[in-house]
Amino acid sequence: MTNLATNLSVRDKPMPETTVAAGFVRALLELAVSKGANRDVLVARAGVEPTTLGDQDNRVPFSAFVALMREGKRLSGDMALALHFGEAFDVADLSIIGLVGRSSSTLAEAFEQSNRYADLAIATGSGDPAFVLMREGDHLWMVDTRPIHDDFYEHIEGSFARMVCTARRWFPGQAIIKAVHVTWPAPPYRSEYDRVLQVPVVFESINNALLTDGAWLDMKPAHASRYAFDLFRERADSLAERVHSSGGCRSRVEAYLTPMLHRGDVRKSEIADAMGMSSRTLSRRLQKESTSFQALLDQLRRKTALQHLNKRGASVASVAHLVGFSEPAAFSRAFKRWTGRNPRAARWSKRW
Repeated sequence: MTNLATNLSVRDKPMPETTVAAGFVRALLELAVSKGANRDVLVARAGVEPTTLGDQDNRVPFSAFVALMREGKRLSGDMALALHFGEAFDVADLSIIGLVGRSSSTLAEAFEQSNRYADLAIATGSGDPAFVLMREGDHLWMVDTRPIHDDFYEHIEGSFARMVCTARRWFPGQAIIKAVHVTWPAPPYRSEYDRVLQVPVVFESINNALLTDGAWLDMKPAHASRYAFDLFRERADSLAERVHSSGGCRSRVEAYLTPMLHRGDVRKSEIADAMGMSSRTLSRRLQKESTSFQALLDQLRRKTALQHLNKRGASVASVAHLVGFSEPAAFSRAFKRWTGRNPRAARWSKRW
């Protein structure tokens, strides 16, 4: 695969802000817990807000997904957790992308749609296709071009394992994928690559890529259905519009703040650094959207507090801690300032 070097160079540009669909985060969380990780400890260490995982199409900062994977490996003791994540879940379990692919007329169309809707799984903001196809004689390379793997190789582990295992499930007995190439050295759990992937694996390669037989492009998924395809595409288009229109500064700040609300010391400078800008620039951009950092923080805390106050068994003290207040009295004062009511009274009010 050396001839690919002149076509695909490693990106030197900074990684764009990246988000991941909540379906991936929820599934990874459940898998890590099933392997022995303590749910509460894992959620706290990863900075994941459980309330965002109810709808698998919600967006979660990619940094939280990375932390969840890394902490999940430590807490479960499963160093091959990413491989097992790919082995356990078809993409149709995690995202509308998989349903579009399964109902496509051919795998070539499924591949085209996976690139079209790649941001619904992981939105990098790069504008580049997630995968490119490159021919080399009778072979066809599927090369992953996403600029997120240098610092997080576990994602490609899971992604490639999912693709290889899905191909085996969809087309049993047919060797669609011939080999797997990855850019990192072989890890201590090298044997799990052999067990999960069941194809030759080349480590320290020049690209992250799958070697395939080009004949797969004309193959037809068992669930191919133009009616279903059109329905799923309509839903995917709607979600894609939501993802692409959510790039305003306000929504980006909210995405970073949500998993950090339990902390009482969330600083504007910290969020600005994470977004790659100065505090002054962040303030200026939020002002253009008729808001401020403190207003967004208060609104998010208010919204989260109201969501939890009516939950059975949720005390005012626990909700106060959840939104970043160490003392219930301070939370009560802030809540009254936000809503004009005492939190104990608001607990039972359905109009909130």
